[in-house]
Amino acid sequence: MSVKLKIKKGDTVIVISGESKGKSGKIVEVDKDKGRAVVEGVNLVKKHSKPNSKYPQGGIVEIAAPIHLSNLKFSDSGKATRIGRRVEDDKVVRYSKKSSNTIK
Repeated sequence: MSVKLKIKKGDTVIVISGESKGKSGKIVEVDKDKGRAVVEGVNLVKKHSKPNSKYPQGGIVEIAAPIHLSNLKFSDSGKATRIGRRVEDDKVVRYSKKSSNTIK
């Protein structure tokens, strides 16, 4: 089932619930099927890794784990807002419901 998502890769979002509530960051990756997104600097977990080319020493590394889309809201100039769609010049564009600014 294909769902049209409100937020996309590259958007700045704010976490509205959970352990990382109040934190904000840029979306790195979105998984449509599971309804989750990876946000940089949010929902960090510690992972034990063997030495490899990326981490020659190995040890414990912190990585951003996916967070559910329902816990994220789009950030428009530092404030959480909802996103709408409207037609401009025969194109459907996203816009901020709070400020009515078009989102690129």
